[in-house]
Amino acid sequence: MKKVLVLCTGNSCRSVMAEALINQLGAGHYEAVSAGSRPAGYVHPQSLATLKRHGIATGTPRSKSWDEFAETPIDLVITVCDSAAAETCPLFPGPAVKKHWSTPDPASATGTPAEIDAAFDEAFQLLKARIEQELL
Repeated sequence: MKKVLVLCTGNSCRSVMAEALINQLGAGHYEAVSAGSRPAGYVHPQSLATLKRHGIATGTPRSKSWDEFAETPIDLVITVCDSAAAETCPLFPGPAVKKHWSTPDPASATGTPAEIDAAFDEAFQLLKARIEQELL
């Protein structure tokens, strides 16, 4: 089973959603974790609501630093925000192939509840499509 690390700056929205998607859609082939370069310290509740709305198990995610995985062999590192992609990632043991999946940050969405839901759904669908195209 390949170990995947999904990185974002805050590890509160996109990386959490990608982690859950990879673990459910790629079950048996991939094991995903997520982290951030500057963790927000919380998981955005709308990320969890979006996952649940689409039938994806959320588990018990928490916002954490990529330093937690510094000693973990990683097969694939996926950055989902442009800020994290531009940062110098720590070195991870193992082959660690790197991919960047630029995904708009739904946490910055404003407007009506329906417009905010739409921003989270858009990020969810973009991540799901990349996972289905590139990993499955």
